[in-house]
Amino acid sequence: MSEPRTIYTATDGTHLEFDMGNFDEWCVWERRSDGSKFAPRDVDYFRKLLNYGETFGHTKVYSDFVAVYDVAGREVTNEAQKVVKARACEYQTLKEDAEKTFMILLMSMIAENRKRNTRLGKRIKRLGVHDLLLVSRNVMHAANFMRGMKWHEIDCLCREYGF
Repeated sequence: MSEPRTIYTATDGTHLEFDMGNFDEWCVWERRSDGSKFAPRDVDYFRKLLNYGETFGHTKVYSDFVAVYDVAGREVTNEAQKVVKARACEYQTLKEDAEKTFMILLMSMIAENRKRNTRLGKRIKRLGVHDLLLVSRNVMHAANFMRGMKWHEIDCLCREYGF
C-alpha cells in the first residue's frame, strides 16, 4: 500500500484511513477536514465507549462491540460496515460519534489481525474492551494492563473469558 486508503467518511468530514504507521501499512489514521491527521489510541476510543456505557449500559455497549468484533476479519467488508451502522443507530443523538468510534474499533481489529506473526489478533482488543466495560471501568487500566505481558499470558486471559 503506497497511499492512504480511506475506508470511512464521517458526517463531520473526518476520514478514517489505513496508512503507514511505525510497524506496517495498516495503521488507522483519522484525518480531519483541515488535513491534519492522528492515529487514535486505545485511551481515545475507550473513553468514548465508557461514556456510552454510562448512558446506555455497559453490557449493551459491550454486546455492540462484540457484534463488530464478530465480523472483523482481514478486510473491511460491506457486512461489517452494515453491522457498525446498525449498532450505532441505537445511540440516538450520539449515533454519528458511535458510528465513527465503532468503525475505528473495526479497523483497529483488522490491523491487529494483519500484524505479522500475530498470535492474538483482534482478541487483544476484545480483552481491553472487556476489562473496560465489564471489569475495571477504568480507561487507563484497560488500555495498559496488558503491557509487559507475554502473548501466552494474554491468550490465557482471553481463553478464561471465553474468547
